[in-house]
Amino acid sequence: MLLFLGAAGTALIWLLLSATGAVGSAPVGRVISAVGLLLGVVAVIAAGVALRRLTAPAERLVDAARRIEAGDYSARVPVRGPSELRSLARAFNAMTGRLESDEARRRSVIADVAHELRTPITVIRGQAEGIIDGVYPGDADHMRPVLTATRTLEVLVDDLRTLALAETGSLRLNREPVEVAILIDETFVAFADAAGTGKVRLVATVEPPGLTVDVDTVRMRSALANLVGNALRHEHPGGEVRVEARHLPGAVEVVVRDDGEGIPAELLPRVFDRFVKGLSSPGSGLGLAIVRDIVEAHGGTVSVRSIPGAGTELHLTLPSSDGG
Repeated sequence: MLLFLGAAGTALIWLLLSATGAVGSAPVGRVISAVGLLLGVVAVIAAGVALRRLTAPAERLVDAARRIEAGDYSARVPVRGPSELRSLARAFNAMTGRLESDEARRRSVIADVAHELRTPITVIRGQAEGIIDGVYPGDADHMRPVLTATRTLEVLVDDLRTLALAETGSLRLNREPVEVAILIDETFVAFADAAGTGKVRLVATVEPPGLTVDVDTVRMRSALANLVGNALRHEHPGGEVRVEARHLPGAVEVVVRDDGEGIPAELLPRVFDRFVKGLSSPGSGLGLAIVRDIVEAHGGTVSVRSIPGAGTELHLTLPSSDGG
């Protein structure tokens, strides 16, 4: 830029001297003419270089954008050039990084959903074909697996719908004040048979007894059912699953605790992600992701503490009905 301005200044002086006749009559005029011509050429070259410095990054951005349009989300651009172009390049790379991550997650979810659907569909088809071909009688014993598989499909579809609504911010809540003890009791009733079969005690503690939360009762009952169901599946016979609730300033903390085998250390950081589950888990791996989305939709938080071989604690923090 300085070189360009110097050349322009020299050219201006040369024009003034030419207008006064000094260029043609004095040796200094010839020198100035030569210098002016040289600097003019240099200025044109410098301007071309500067223009190239500006257009090259733009061309790289256009090329990368075309690759993304074609489905190549690995496209990145070098962070070079003036500060404005460097900022643009960093923003572009951050955007493509998110697109690449989202695409990988989308493909993973599709593969996981297909895997989860395969088992119940196989059961339904196998039982139906066996009954139609006369291999199995169409009695209750052979229809029961069909109904169980159908229920599995219903739960999976409902879970996926809840996750989709939460992801788009469309998870509607019909909030009302409800006693925590009622939510816990209703959940325990639903799991009474499973607890009895597994010889597991269900224990609840609520302090103070009339503690209330401002929640969507149906969705919060679903979240508690996920947590209690998980705890029962991993609790040892003769053990107990505890649900404890206590008052916090402006909120209520609910803790679901078991004394089972705990969550493997390698899974713990991703336990609230979709389709993440241990090898021995019979579920779809969506339960804790749904719990997280429901709790966060209420303006609460959820966290987990687990020690392999010593049990797991899930902590929910929910808004209290009085806000105090």
